[in-house]
Amino acid sequence: MYTFNGKEYPCCASLTMGVIGGKWKTVILFHLIEGKLRYNELRKHMPSVTERTLSLQLKTLEEDGIIERKVYTSKPPLKVEYSLTNLGKTLIPLIQSIADWGDSVVEKYSK
Repeated sequence: MYTFNGKEYPCCASLTMGVIGGKWKTVILFHLIEGKLRYNELRKHMPSVTERTLSLQLKTLEEDGIIERKVYTSKPPLKVEYSLTNLGKTLIPLIQSIADWGDSVVEKYSK
């Protein structure tokens, strides 16, 4: 049994999918590989995600220590940036492999 952030997983693959699984988490992480993004910039990259879903996924990734949310309050309007933490950066090779696999499937198997 594996435990991460108070949750138990039956195996290491289950833990990984628990952290990055779902329709939008890997997409969010893929876009953050290049660097910090504001909420609206993420929305532009993912126009079909609802605001509620994006907010929930960002919150979950932040709770798991994968992304960091930085709020700038020095002057209005409020500015919020999201970026990968050091733990999140360890996922870059995995996320890139997932993206590369998707590219190769489209190239080789799309009709």
